[in-house]
Amino acid sequence: MRTIKPKNFTGSRAWEALDVETIDQATIRLHWTDQPYKWHVNDGPEVFVVLDGAVDMYTRTNGEEKIHILNVGDIFHAQDGDEHVAHPVGIARILVIERAGSV
Repeated sequence: MRTIKPKNFTGSRAWEALDVETIDQATIRLHWTDQPYKWHVNDGPEVFVVLDGAVDMYTRTNGEEKIHILNVGDIFHAQDGDEHVAHPVGIARILVIERAGSV
């Protein structure tokens, strides 16, 4: 057993992750970042929970971009094929649940 305090986790680089658990084919990871990720499409669903800070989540559908403003406690859910990129506003800590080995 262990207790993880997200506010105490700081990475040495953007999107550094602390692996929490792998359950069946899904990974649960705590990410620390102060930089945007990259535009990507996961090969399965993704659940993205803001634990600390704020994130502007950009999505693109049929060439049209939209921004979803995420604050502490907000959950973003992307289905397989949904194009998106996370832009933290300052430092953010995020819990991500996705298929193991996903982008």
